[in-house]
Amino acid sequence: AGPGIGAAPAGPALFRIDPEVERTQTERVRAVRAGRSEAAWRAALEAVDRAARDGSNLVPPIIDAVEAHATLGDIADALRRVFGEYQDSSAA
Repeated sequence: AGPGIGAAPAGPALFRIDPEVERTQTERVRAVRAGRSEAAWRAALEAVDRAARDGSNLVPPIIDAVEAHATLGDIADALRRVFGEYQDSSAA
């Protein structure tokens, strides 16, 4: 049977990451950052920034950034600096 009248509906089950998986992934990201060319990484993210500012196609510079071992967070940060972050206008 479902919840009774006036009972709060059950929310979705929370997905929990195994701490070992989190630790392993963190180590992998650190290794990528340590092994990448700082100059190539920086140039690729600057190209993402330029494309975002001038309205160019973002796909080629994003691909170049990935190939330069930029993380998704690096790329998102570059785009956020140009476009900002969405703010829900209905939130109080």
